[in-house]
Amino acid sequence: MSNEETSIKPWGGRFSEATDAFVERFTASVTFDQRLYHHDINGSLAHAAMLAKVGVLSDDELQQIQSGLEAIRKEIETGNFNWSVSLEDVHMNIEARLTDKIGITGKKLHTGRSRNDQVATDIRLYLRDEIGVIVGELTRLQSGLIDLATREADTIMPGFTHLQTAQPVTFGHHILAWNEMLERDFGRLQDCATRLNQCPLGAAALAGTTYPIDRHYSAQLLGFDGPTENSLDSVSDRDFAIEFAAAASLIMTHLSRFSEELVLWTSSQFNFVNLPDRFCTGSSIMPQKKNPDVPELIRGKVGRVNGHLFSLLTLMKSQPLAYNKDNQEDKEPLFDIIDTLRDSLKAYADMAPAITVNAEVTREAALRGFSTATDLADYLVRKGLPFRDAHEVVGKSVAFGIKEGRDLSQLSLAELQQFSTLIDEDVFDVLTLEGSVNARNHIGGTAPAQVKAAAQRAAEKLAQRS
Repeated sequence: MSNEETSIKPWGGRFSEATDAFVERFTASVTFDQRLYHHDINGSLAHAAMLAKVGVLSDDELQQIQSGLEAIRKEIETGNFNWSVSLEDVHMNIEARLTDKIGITGKKLHTGRSRNDQVATDIRLYLRDEIGVIVGELTRLQSGLIDLATREADTIMPGFTHLQTAQPVTFGHHILAWNEMLERDFGRLQDCATRLNQCPLGAAALAGTTYPIDRHYSAQLLGFDGPTENSLDSVSDRDFAIEFAAAASLIMTHLSRFSEELVLWTSSQFNFVNLPDRFCTGSSIMPQKKNPDVPELIRGKVGRVNGHLFSLLTLMKSQPLAYNKDNQEDKEPLFDIIDTLRDSLKAYADMAPAITVNAEVTREAALRGFSTATDLADYLVRKGLPFRDAHEVVGKSVAFGIKEGRDLSQLSLAELQQFSTLIDEDVFDVLTLEGSVNARNHIGGTAPAQVKAAAQRAAEKLAQRS
């Protein structure tokens, strides 16, 4: 094998034979890491500018590199770039093309850096941008939920524990519970974005470089808060990816919980809400079917995101410092998490504002299951009866109602008084659904006035993000 054949690889100088064709395909990452091209080029532009600032590159060399890289960016964006598996990854494909375009100056770009710090920088840049897009979809979803909650602040529905009717709540109050979950998700994404915003560029392979680089300048050009502190950790750290995956798993878990409720609520057995046809599909054999496929699919997708989180944790659990080839396996799980989360949030952000509520159905459902039983117990406590005794009285009243096939509010005063003489005519003020929800008039409560106020506060929080 001639030296010319083995030196095709940028690192091939010390090798005496070419890479096996299968191994070349097996170890290459360009088929999936080419999506990093934009951030790889931006990182190279910043690195080149830094090299010129410290005198490693001349102004003319810098200009050649800048022009060449922007031309390559245009080639990629227009679909005129030839990706080569033999060049292994996005970094070497772009560097080789740069050398083809501008000659020997292109080979100077890699001075003072390694693919190890280069890829660590690229992934941080990419994930930082994607978190921005994801936060945008999350905010759009929250805005839709807040609007829906405001519209349905007075709509009564049964609140559930153990999926059994518990107490009456308002539909708006229920929807704002979803928003609270997403608000916590927003905070986790912000925390993740803050921690990842440190620049590994200049850490080189693992120990830094002998060139007089200015890492603060490179970090500044790329919008990082500063350079990473330790070169060994810089090239091998993937905590930021795992942290994002954990945050994504929680978001998808929340969306899955929403989905479960929507699947139940759209069924003929509940009939609480309607989804527009554009978010549903039909059956190939049963013409009457309208299937809530979007919520069902999102409910299923949480499994793949959770699986990717576990993959990333397992990937890193036994790695010694510093960089290892194992880390190539971080990208496909991370990319799929990003795509899945972004698309799921987009689907929900489009769908949530279009949900319509069957208010008569939800109200009628709240009348079933003795949902105001706790209100009767509270009423008796206010009359001076100890709570445990009140609990027993109400339990007997419910048993009587079940036997008679009537709700507590449908029992006569005389029928109620057989269980406690403390019960008077004013009891019917608390046994109505409206009386029940309005009585919970405190922050965090389900009273319509509180729901509207909570929705307003939530909307104000969203406005502060922009």
